[in-house]
Amino acid sequence: MTLFDGITAQLVDTPRLSVQVLERAGDDPATPPERTVVLIHGNVSSSLFWQETMQDLPGDLRVLAVDLRGFGGTEHAPLDATRGMRDFSDDLRATLEALSIPTAHLVGWSMGGGVIMQYALEHPVLSLTLQAPISPYGVGGTRRDGTRLTDDDAGCGGGSANPDFVQRLIDHDTTADAPTSPRSVFRSSYVAPGYESEHEDVWVASMLTTSTATGNYPGDSVPSENWPGFAAGTMGVLNAMAPGHFDVSGIVDLADKPPVLWIHGTADPIVSDTSFYEMNNLGRLGVVPGWPGDETAPAQEMVSQTRDVLDRYAAAGGSVTELALEGVGHTPHLERPIAFRHALLEVIGYIGHPIDPSPSTEAIILRSSD
Repeated sequence: MTLFDGITAQLVDTPRLSVQVLERAGDDPATPPERTVVLIHGNVSSSLFWQETMQDLPGDLRVLAVDLRGFGGTEHAPLDATRGMRDFSDDLRATLEALSIPTAHLVGWSMGGGVIMQYALEHPVLSLTLQAPISPYGVGGTRRDGTRLTDDDAGCGGGSANPDFVQRLIDHDTTADAPTSPRSVFRSSYVAPGYESEHEDVWVASMLTTSTATGNYPGDSVPSENWPGFAAGTMGVLNAMAPGHFDVSGIVDLADKPPVLWIHGTADPIVSDTSFYEMNNLGRLGVVPGWPGDETAPAQEMVSQTRDVLDRYAAAGGSVTELALEGVGHTPHLERPIAFRHALLEVIGYIGHPIDPSPSTEAIILRSSD
C-alpha cells in the first residue's frame, strides 16, 4: 500500500468487522461534524484513490477515506446482496460510531454514491456529494422510470463481469498487455483520453485490492429464461447493485433533506445513458449476440434516471446542484481536481461564492435548484 505524504492508515475495530480508514496526520479528532468529510470509494478501487483530494482540502477540515468490505485494507467479509448496499452502509455507520462521528459530509464515488444514498435513508447526513454515482435504481435492467424489465433482473449482477478481467484481478496483473487488464481498464474506462498521472501505479494497486473471494467481487449468478440467459444472484458486489435488491429513490421522501452535489463527466463510459458496462446497451451495440430489441431490453438510462430522481428531490424541497464536466470520464476528482474541490467546499458550506468558471476548471455545465 502506497500512502502519500501526510496520509496515515488505521484499522478500526467495529462490532461488524475491521475497517481500514485513511486520515491526514494533522487532522484533529475533535473537529466538529460540520467540518468533517468522509470519502467513500467505488467498485474495484479503494480509499487510495482519494489521497490527492485529501491532500488538497483545507487543513482545518477533518478528512477521512473509508475502505468498504472486500476492498483495500478492510476485512474481506462476504456481502449479502439481497440487502442491496445495506451491508456497506451498516459497516460505515459502525465505523463512524467507533470514531465518535455522529454525522458528517459524505462523498461517494460510483458505487460509493449508492452507499451514501442508502446511508442517508437511515442516518443523519450533513450533505451528499455524488460523484459519477450509480443510478438510484441500481445497475441494469430498468426502464427510465425505474421499473424492472424482468422479475429476475436478467442481465444484471455477477454474471455481467468479464471473466478475464476477474482472473487478472486474481493474478494481480499490473500490465497493459490486454484490454481486460486492470491497468487497461483504468485507462479506457476510469479516466478520459489524455489523462496522465505519476500515480497510475497507485491507482492500479488500489484496483488490485478487490477481493474475488466468494461473496465479494463479482458475485454469483443464476440461469434465466430471459435474454441474455443469466440473472442476478444473492451474493457479492454486482448483485448488490441489481434493481431487485437496490433502490434508493426513496431519498425524495426524506423529511430532512441534506444538500446534494451531483458531479459527473460527460465522457463517462461506465455511468452513462449508453454505458459500455450495461448488458442491454452491449446487446444493442452487437457486442452480446441475440439482443431482443428496445421494447424488451432497452439500455438503462443511468444519468437520466439520476437527474429525474434529483429533480424530484429538489421539487420536494431539497437543494441540488448538478456539475457536469465536459470531456471528463468516471473520475472527476482525479481529472478535474480544482473543479471538484471548489464544488465540494461549496456544498459543505466552507465557501460561499459560486464555482469559479476559470479555464483551470475546464468546461462546466452547472444546474442548481437554489
